[in-house]
Amino acid sequence: MDIIKRNNVNVQGTEDPVIVYAHGFGCNQNMWDRITPAFTRSHRQVLFDYVGSGKSDASFFDVERYSQMQGYAQDILDVCDALDLHRDAIFVGHSVSCSAGILASILRPQLFQCMVLVGPSPCFLNHPPDYLGGFEREDLEGLLSLMEQNYIGWANYLAPVVSGQGNDGKVSTELSDSFCSTDPILASVFAKTTFFSDNRADLPFVNCPVLILQHDKDALVPLGVGDYMHQVMKKSRLEILDVAGHCGHMSHPELVIKAMQDYFYAVPSR
Repeated sequence: MDIIKRNNVNVQGTEDPVIVYAHGFGCNQNMWDRITPAFTRSHRQVLFDYVGSGKSDASFFDVERYSQMQGYAQDILDVCDALDLHRDAIFVGHSVSCSAGILASILRPQLFQCMVLVGPSPCFLNHPPDYLGGFEREDLEGLLSLMEQNYIGWANYLAPVVSGQGNDGKVSTELSDSFCSTDPILASVFAKTTFFSDNRADLPFVNCPVLILQHDKDALVPLGVGDYMHQVMKKSRLEILDVAGHCGHMSHPELVIKAMQDYFYAVPSR
């Protein structure tokens, strides 16, 4: 199997260390375009699309595989294997990809020297009193019902919520375009996996250093989620970004870049 083609893998630069970027639900690798220029001279950068997203080969989409978070983690591992990356890469993930990256790091403890998690949530559902992920099950079921009944309407509704910029924001438009370009059937599978997975129990098993980048006004992820992850993950550092929305790497790339650069400088390589 040609993983490079299947996952539309693109590599920028030749300098080690390597950064592997993983996009969020309904998105694609282009969402990192505001971040990658800052690391062109210092890192080799790997970008890819999950099967069913972006310009991946959707013929390889398997409902059983991608109905579980492990399926997306396996995409990450497949891409790393295809590029002969076996240790000390840097993982940078957004939203649901943070959970996929966490699973990948547990399966391959030497693969990542550190991880940067942008807007992570190990579970979007509320489990009171110990954990408030932001949503009741009926809220998410209603969102998925809208998705199945009126996909374009769902995309136009969700994009400004995710971006935090309103209907006319540039990031809202980019997200809406990405949502609308994704096959609705495949997107529905990814959405259910994203919103109904619970990876809280996996967090203590991450052994590499982790930078958690939390947005301070995120409609999808309450601030308490970042605190929860920071307390459970042994080698984590939590930084709250002054960002409205769920996509700081798109709306405020300068803040994400600075946080990444500062963290890379502070975290020793293994």
